[in-house]
Amino acid sequence: MFPRTIEKEIIELISDTPVIALLGPRQVGKTTLVKQLATQFPHPSIYLDLESDTDLNRLRDAELYLGEREESTIIIDEIQRMPSLFPLLRSLIDKKRMPGRFVLLGSASPDLLKNSSETLAGRISYLELHPLTLEEVKEQISYREHWLRGGFPDVLQAASDNAAFRKMGDFISTYLERDLPLMGIPASPRDMRLLMNMLVSVHGSLLNVSQLANSLKMSVPTVQNYLGYLENAFLIRRLQPWFVNISKRLVKTPKLYIRDSGMLHSLAGITDSEELAGNILLGNSWEGYVIQQVIAGLPYNIQPYFYRTQDGAELDLVLVKGNNVKVAIEIKYTNSPVLSRGNTLAQEDLGSPPLLVVTPSAEDYNMRENVLVCNIGTLAGHLERLAR
Repeated sequence: MFPRTIEKEIIELISDTPVIALLGPRQVGKTTLVKQLATQFPHPSIYLDLESDTDLNRLRDAELYLGEREESTIIIDEIQRMPSLFPLLRSLIDKKRMPGRFVLLGSASPDLLKNSSETLAGRISYLELHPLTLEEVKEQISYREHWLRGGFPDVLQAASDNAAFRKMGDFISTYLERDLPLMGIPASPRDMRLLMNMLVSVHGSLLNVSQLANSLKMSVPTVQNYLGYLENAFLIRRLQPWFVNISKRLVKTPKLYIRDSGMLHSLAGITDSEELAGNILLGNSWEGYVIQQVIAGLPYNIQPYFYRTQDGAELDLVLVKGNNVKVAIEIKYTNSPVLSRGNTLAQEDLGSPPLLVVTPSAEDYNMRENVLVCNIGTLAGHLERLAR
């Protein structure tokens, strides 16, 4: 098992907060990680899986069962299956407030986020477990393999590329045919698959919901709802534009990315590095891959955006703390990058923050003042220094 960078934060929060919610897509490793860390929790732990009939039976009288175990850390997996628990958890915490009473694991849903935020305000801390990042696996796995397969543990560690993409295909099918109905989401598996396949072609592009709806012969509200389901399940990202500078004619439409590169490649029918190298998707895939690596490693108080004006100034990522741009990022799939005039104008528009130009494997060097070329392997170290 790969060590996860989030481990330290989990241990710190569980020693200070009554409830921790660890959210992320299914099969990303939430259960494995929490069980591994349970020996470091402040109280003995009890694990309950809401997809287990046995554990559901234990919670037939949840107030009695949980109330009698107030000296334990109760780990509740797939919490979105039972949103009715949230008011009870609040009541139990208010009767006896102590750190580490509950650890909630969820694959996310509108109900999960809505109920927990309303009923556990001031009592809960949220953490997101992303798919494995390059920083977490680079001692054992090359960036090329990680980029191809993505960061879902079972897919990444499969014996071959063929086995990896079979696993990813099974994951997508299970999500559409089983997990959506279990979360109470009224989405047609067929229509959702059509949408996911269509999203491959707009990955890394400005999101035009009307165009998607027309192409899929669906209504705009239906497509908007389906995108919301995918976003709440941590499968896609709508990256918002940064538009504090009101004097500029700025693009205000989000860009869409399929978060995990392995999922993107599976949906595109790409199953090995040679197919990826010859695919028209190559550049946008690399861009989305780097963006996922950056965002997965950001501290909670740094927010990611992109920057684009209607006059052609553009940068792929802008990392912001409060209203201050800490660092900008431009992503290039070449080891001999050249900045466009639009990149330079964008950096100037933003107040000339440090600019990282991310390449596959170029040696780090200063392109010019406040512009550093780096590679995907050294990127995390530079962000540690600049984006704090």
